[in-house]
Amino acid sequence: LKPWVPSFPFPDMAAPTKRKIENAPNPDGAKTIRGLDLPTFDGAGLHIGIVSARWNSVVCESLVAGAVEALKSCNVTDITTEYVAGSYEIPQAAQVMLESGKFDGIICIGCLIKGGTMHFEYISEAVTQGIMRLNLDYKRPVIYGILGCLNEEQAKERAGVDGAGHNSGKDWGITVVESCLLTKKYSK
Repeated sequence: LKPWVPSFPFPDMAAPTKRKIENAPNPDGAKTIRGLDLPTFDGAGLHIGIVSARWNSVVCESLVAGAVEALKSCNVTDITTEYVAGSYEIPQAAQVMLESGKFDGIICIGCLIKGGTMHFEYISEAVTQGIMRLNLDYKRPVIYGILGCLNEEQAKERAGVDGAGHNSGKDWGITVVESCLLTKKYSK
């Protein structure tokens, strides 16, 4: 049996070149297959919004920079970044941006670090449900870029702070372009 190889989903376009983004190190130290082989997409003409929390700003600023870098590598030049206090406020801000009709997609960026109370669980659940609801209600890509970490070191690794790990913001930038192109392909 030959392994299944997916075909490029846009038959009217040439298959994108792939670039390998290194996987973040597995915190358990075991070999990993996690991560994406991210193709290069042409997002010229897309209007992308980013809404980021200011809470845990060192991590969030790095993630925003990674997302913007990835968007620019896909020829996206119309990028608007807005900031809110914390992750809990992100779904409402993303909703306002979507309702403006100015954006093809939104990247939501935040960082939640577990503490000693249930606050982490409540905020994580509310933000996750809010972002999913926006995807379904507005039929526009709203990328879930909320880190849920057990400690500051995990957050820094997933944001590429101080050269640690991999900046997940880059993944989210490519993902929003890919999702917007798919949405445009099937929009009436």
